[in-house]
This record gives sequence, structure tokens and C-alpha cells, in this order.
Amino acid sequence: MSRSEAAVAPGGVRAWLLASRPATLTAAATPVLVGTACAIRAGGFRAGPALAALAGALLLQIGSNITNDLFDYEKGADTPDRLGPTRAAQSGLLSPRALRAGAAVVFGLALAVGAYLTAAAGWPVVVIGLLSIASAIAYTGGPYPLGYRGLGDLFVFVFFGFVAVAGSAFVQARAVPPVAWIASVPVASLATAILVVNNVRDADTDRRSGKKTIAARFGRRAGRIEYGVLLLAAYAVPAALAGAPGFSAWVLLPLATIPFAWRTARVVFTSIEGPALNRALKNTARLLFFHGVLFSIGIARAAPS
Repeated sequence: MSRSEAAVAPGGVRAWLLASRPATLTAAATPVLVGTACAIRAGGFRAGPALAALAGALLLQIGSNITNDLFDYEKGADTPDRLGPTRAAQSGLLSPRALRAGAAVVFGLALAVGAYLTAAAGWPVVVIGLLSIASAIAYTGGPYPLGYRGLGDLFVFVFFGFVAVAGSAFVQARAVPPVAWIASVPVASLATAILVVNNVRDADTDRRSGKKTIAARFGRRAGRIEYGVLLLAAYAVPAALAGAPGFSAWVLLPLATIPFAWRTARVVFTSIEGPALNRALKNTARLLFFHGVLFSIGIARAAPS
């Protein structure tokens, strides 16, 4: 526990901020930015649904983080010897009962946002919203926790990529522009890369608790290979779009983040130290945001289809 975390009062506001994991929220905000850029390109931007999509995405991410804190503690994955940042339940800052109540409030707020988006964009939002909430809970909870069955990476790729980007475009344009499916891939890749850093760091404790991540099952080297493949996909898509009809060199803007990606990847590829990998996790989240902002600009500035 760091000095700042040691000063956190049990049950206080800072304890809830710790459980919300603010550093991961770029994984929720970035898909909305990219989806909004796709809606702008299609001529369907609407400010109200865009802001509501952002609020809903952030609430779902926070709810997922809180339930992850709770269920990892109850399943024994968060132990005193873990290398990652302090967790609220494991450290006694928040009780399991409090975390359950907090998750219920957050998901309730997400449902309220979903009601507005349903009125704005129709019944498909209900399906998207309910599936997103169910998946957020099922990531580490329920009878078949996805993260413990080796499906966490697929869950993040699908829901933080395709569902979030295409859904954000849909609530504004009332249809999914074809570019949204393509633009989902870099977002999905980098969002999943955040999880991969977490899994590489926690490979040993995950293995002992029965959490079947790629790094836990096949070793850290497999997790690092996965991380590298995901980074390559994130940069291959903008490069491919630059030569596609209707697109311009603006979509190459994300390539400006390659030096930052390389420095972060070197840490992931070479380190087994908790603090270094914690910084790499935060930097991968920053990379997702920087890449997404530049990609959004490139998509919105591309010639209209």
C-alpha cells in the first residue's frame, strides 16, 4: 500500500474513489469518443445522446470495477501478496456489503441513463444496456465468472470495442455507420491490452486462485505476446484506412503515439516488478486515450462517405 493509500479512511470518499479505479476510466470514455467521430462522419452527431452515452459508459465501468473488487476478494484472487494497487475490500477500506450497495446504486444510475437513450434511439438500447450490465457483473461474479474462465479478454474486446463504439454511434445516428465496426478494432485492442498488463502482473496470484487468464495458464511470455499483437492491431487499422476510399492521411494521426507505445511495451515485455507494471498499466490506459483522441480527429476530418 502506498503512503497516499495508507491515509485513506475506511468507508470514506477516497475509499470509493479507490474502488472506482479512475485510471481505468479511459477504457470507457475512449469508445464513446471514437463512436461519436463515426457519427459525425455519417452526419448524425447529437450532443444529448453523445453525453448520455459517455455518462452511461463511465457508470458501467465504475460498476464493473466495484464488482470486480468485491468478487475478486470473495474468490481469493486479491490477497495481501498481490502486486497491484490496493483493493478496497482486500484492504478493509470497504466492506463487501458496502460494495454491493455501491454497485447497485451505480448500475441503477446506468439504467436511468439507458432509459433516456432508449427514448432517444429506440429499443436496441435496452438490449445493449442490459447485456452490458450483465456482462459487467459476470466478469468476476455469478455462476460462470468470465474473467476466471479465460474469457475476460474476449469480453473486454467485444464490449469495450464493438459494442461501445458501435453503440455510441448508434444512439446518435440511429444506425451504425460501417466505419464504426472498423474503428472498433483499435479501441478493442488497446482496452484489452490494459487487462493483459494486469494479467501479466498478477499471473502467479491468479494461478493460485484458479483464475485462468492467458498469462496464468501459459505463462507471462504468452501474455506479453498477446500484448504485442494487440498493439500491432491498434496501429494496423489506421494505416489500412489511410489507403481506403473516402479516407485521408488524417487517420494516420494515432501513429504519433508509437514512441509512447514502444516505451510502455518495453516495460511490459521485460519487467515482473509490481510497481513497474502498475505504471505500465496506467500508461496503457493513457495510450488508449491518446490513440483514441487522435483516431477520432482523423475519422471526423476524413472526407464524408
